[in-house]
Amino acid sequence: MVLKTKKKNLPLSLVVPWLFIFPLLSIAQADYPYQQIPFNQVKLTDNFWKPKLKINSEVVIPFCFQKCEETGRVKNFSIAAKEAQGEFCTKYAFDDSDLYKIIEAASYSLQSFPDKKLDRYLDSLIAIIAAAQEPDGYLYTARTIDPTGGSQLSRMGTQRWVKEREHSHELYNAGHLYESAYAHFMSTGKRNLLNVALKNADLIDQVFGPEKMHTIPGHQVIEMGLIKLFRITKDQKYLKLAKFFLDERGKYEYKLKQNGNGFENGEYWQDHKPVTQQFEAVGHAVRAGYMYAGMADVAALTQNASYIRAIDSLWQNVAGKKMYLTGGVGAAGDGERFGKNYELPNATAYAETCAAIAQVFWNHRMFMLHGESKYIDILEKVLYNGVISGVSLDGRSFFYSNAMEIDSKEEQPEAERHRSGWFSCACCPPNIARILAALPGYIYAQKEKQFFINLYIGSSTTFNINNQTVSIAQQSNYPWDGDIKVNVNPSKKTTFTLSVRIPGWALGNAMPTQLYAFSDQSISKPSLLLNGKPINFAINNGYVSITREWAKNDDLEIILPMLAKRVVANSKVSDDIGKIALQRGPLIYCGEWVDNRGEVANLIFPDGAKLTTENKPDLLGGIISIHAIIPQLTVSKDKESVSTKLWDFAAIPYYTWANRGEGTMKIWFPKKTEGVRIKP
Repeated sequence: MVLKTKKKNLPLSLVVPWLFIFPLLSIAQADYPYQQIPFNQVKLTDNFWKPKLKINSEVVIPFCFQKCEETGRVKNFSIAAKEAQGEFCTKYAFDDSDLYKIIEAASYSLQSFPDKKLDRYLDSLIAIIAAAQEPDGYLYTARTIDPTGGSQLSRMGTQRWVKEREHSHELYNAGHLYESAYAHFMSTGKRNLLNVALKNADLIDQVFGPEKMHTIPGHQVIEMGLIKLFRITKDQKYLKLAKFFLDERGKYEYKLKQNGNGFENGEYWQDHKPVTQQFEAVGHAVRAGYMYAGMADVAALTQNASYIRAIDSLWQNVAGKKMYLTGGVGAAGDGERFGKNYELPNATAYAETCAAIAQVFWNHRMFMLHGESKYIDILEKVLYNGVISGVSLDGRSFFYSNAMEIDSKEEQPEAERHRSGWFSCACCPPNIARILAALPGYIYAQKEKQFFINLYIGSSTTFNINNQTVSIAQQSNYPWDGDIKVNVNPSKKTTFTLSVRIPGWALGNAMPTQLYAFSDQSISKPSLLLNGKPINFAINNGYVSITREWAKNDDLEIILPMLAKRVVANSKVSDDIGKIALQRGPLIYCGEWVDNRGEVANLIFPDGAKLTTENKPDLLGGIISIHAIIPQLTVSKDKESVSTKLWDFAAIPYYTWANRGEGTMKIWFPKKTEGVRIKP
């Protein structure tokens, strides 16, 4: 690769001072107007999520630590610390990040599931990490083990940072270190990992900046990590450095062979334009999601209108033109990247699990910027479908990519047909572990005297309003049932606003954009009861806001209509023309071979087919399935004739597929014979 600096940015030494770049940082610090209630102030009691977090604590996190031990990820730190002998053990120089992510997951998990043994184990790992850190703060085990490059020469080069813009991931590793240190400090109050992170961040601040070294992080995440360090320390240099890395993008020309996936012009790593001029999501979907989240952080803390304008446009592009019904993003497997607008193929869908997780990070920040429920609608869609589909029900295997349909191996030789126990590039398993462990922090938010319930997840928390302590607890059987009970218990009577989200799907909107819509017209509407009495309400920005003097043990009941519905896609999504999908509440459904005579490609879903539901407490951990009597085309044994038989079709929540063996799966079904695959 040849990088050429554009003439208009020469010379690099002639840069504007920090005061010009950050004119707002000298005044009182801005921040998100809507603040989350932190994870360590929320206690989970939920019937749906708490068992998943328990499996995450008891199975996923220990398994990830085990694999980090077995694969040499931990040993790399021991070798770098000269406590063990050998060469760099693993395939990728960025494998340090996997250990950081699982430490982050374990740290969050300690809040929900205290574990003294795990706490001590984390301290032992942190001691090894600290010992591996070089005296000046540099921490990247592949180079410390072999400064000449060794097996990682092509990826990291012979000197620090020289291949960061490409694939060394030195700053990526650092970003995950900072995220991990934040979680560990917030969970335990200990500074042992935080001190390692700050020492590393101080080195990076000494190396990079307007009058120092210029580069972009080849894989974004350090921007979010630096903001986490800023929140702990209030040291402006970390905020400035995060903004510097973002503002460096779009200053370079790329001279590469045309290959169509964005490498040739910087699109792959979002370096084709300045971030304030990026209005369409392109390139590697995980990198992009992490960058947009980092932009939101910097925008909130600096009140940068151009950043906000860019991420608002990017959000509209992703949610309106580039997102699968499950909330998955990144349609193209070559480059793990976004496709063109409305390019959402089912047979070749990639939809990396990490990209879905990045959407959770970004959409949560978009809510905190704007206070609109549409961002939580997307976050909820991704959580219940695109994220937890990435881990098996028993927590022992994972999807890297998430298929939208599975046909024969001959038709889809590269599709992931079953979850795997681990991957050579193992970013997804620890990423799943950390997002699940951090889930309590996404449920509630507050803006001054307004308190928000964003997710209907059984839990309790306390917050302060009018110098009074208010306890909130919610109970439900969500997502199977739409009856949610909220208990409000202030220390004494006090006036504030309680805002509860009415999900878009409960108002007849499959998506907060025009990308997907319900074809069923339902007259059922949400209702609210306050202390047992129905109340009239208005919905603003997706919330019902009730301002009153709240007293001890006030009860609010939210009743959401849980109906099975057909979904249709925008006509510009060519793969879904003439097809329907199924949704109930926040859950997207699919048909799987095991419930449908071994095949789902030969099913037709006519408009007139009636949808029914059935509670199945003993199936797939307990689900509600969707049924319809629809035609299934079959070929005779002699392959000379085709017959049509009515079949009691059964659909299961998408997140549960591939837990009963390998076979075909489908989300989108043709309404007529066009597109039906007739098989023996």
